[in-house]
Parts: sequence; C-alpha cells; structure tokens
Amino acid sequence: MRILLAEDDSVLADGLTRSLRQSGYATDCVKNGAEADSVLSTQDFDLLILDLGLPKMSGLEVLQRLRARNSRLPVLILTAGDSIEQRVKGLDLGADDFMAKPFALSELEARVRALTRRGAGGGPTVIKHGPLSYDQVGRIAYINDQMLDLSARELGLLEVLLQRSGRLVSKEQLVDHLCEWSEEVSNNAIEVYVHRLRKKIEIGGLRIATVRGLGYCLEKFTETAPNTIAPPG
Repeated sequence: MRILLAEDDSVLADGLTRSLRQSGYATDCVKNGAEADSVLSTQDFDLLILDLGLPKMSGLEVLQRLRARNSRLPVLILTAGDSIEQRVKGLDLGADDFMAKPFALSELEARVRALTRRGAGGGPTVIKHGPLSYDQVGRIAYINDQMLDLSARELGLLEVLLQRSGRLVSKEQLVDHLCEWSEEVSNNAIEVYVHRLRKKIEIGGLRIATVRGLGYCLEKFTETAPNTIAPPG
C-alpha cells in the first residue's frame, strides 16, 4: 500500500513516516498544500493523510480539489485541535475519517488499516488463495494455518499479487506500490523480493509465474486431484 502524508510539522512527519514504513507501507511526505495538490493530480496512492493547517494551500482546499477530480482516494484528516467546525467541513468535503492532535500512533495505524481496506472495496479482511490466507488488517500470512515469516517488503509484494490474482503485474507497478520517492530500486531488487517470496509460498502449491520482460502473475490456484487406482476389471 502506498500512502501520501501531507504534514508541515517536520518532527511529526518524520515520526509518522518511520512508523508507517515499519508497518510495511510505502510512505511519501510533502510539506505544503500546493505540493500535495500537484502530486495527487499526477500520481496514484492508496491513502492520503492530510493535515488541515498546511501552508501555501489549506488542507481543506487540497481535499476540495481532490474530490473535484472525482478521486475516491480515502482521506484521513489531521486537525490541530478537536474543532467540530473543521471536522464538519472536512467530512462535508469528502474526508473519510479524522484525528485530532495529539493522537496515539497505535490508533492512527488502526485507522490507516481500516481506510486502506475500505479503499480496496470494503472486501473481506482476509484474502484466501488456495491454502494461503492473508489478514489485511493484521498483515499476517498463513499457509495451512502455519504463519509465514515474511518481511515488510515481502508482505507488500504478496498483497499486490493477491489483489491482482491471475493478472499480470509489471515491475513498474510493483515499484510504485512498494517504494517511496527517495528509493532507487532496480529491477534486480524486485526480482530478489519475488524470489524470496516464491520460496516461502510455493511449498503450499502456489506459483508466481514470471512473464519475461513484462512482470509477474500469481497464478489462480487449482486443487490437484489425488491419484486414484482403477479397480481391477
């Protein structure tokens, strides 16, 4: 999942960015409303965390312009105080949730999980694919009820492939979903992540196919019929 954080308080922005990245979210940060508006008009994200008190363009105006472009991107707004007026304005303009500062990181992360799940269509919290189960809220994967030891990058990769099961996912798409702006990620690095994930899930009969020059596909799972012996005639 890729998140844009629009927050002008450097200390808060750095803390939130570190926390979200440790939870496995590719997180980019902008420090003013004009930059947020520009980025949102040209790039895709799974969630916007938006401070209302931004310089150069207010958070409310950023939100208004976002919805005017018919974007359905989930938006979590941050307010400097428990202002009912700001809360009402934000919700009226199309915000999905709000938090008043100061807040607990654990609560923010819980709201992020809920909003990204809603943004994916409000589907089930657990994605099943053959013997594999992936809990989108807890960010835990199991094969035959055995928990898999996956890194944050491997979890992000698995999530993208599961959401597009049976369809081709290009390396460029994977980079967009897994990496922040500041990272230089080569195609070789993506191949390494896929190789590591493949080794961990193919024990359950799952297969990540490589489409040379194009990308990867998590193949649809089909049960293998058990071998049978015909009775003597």
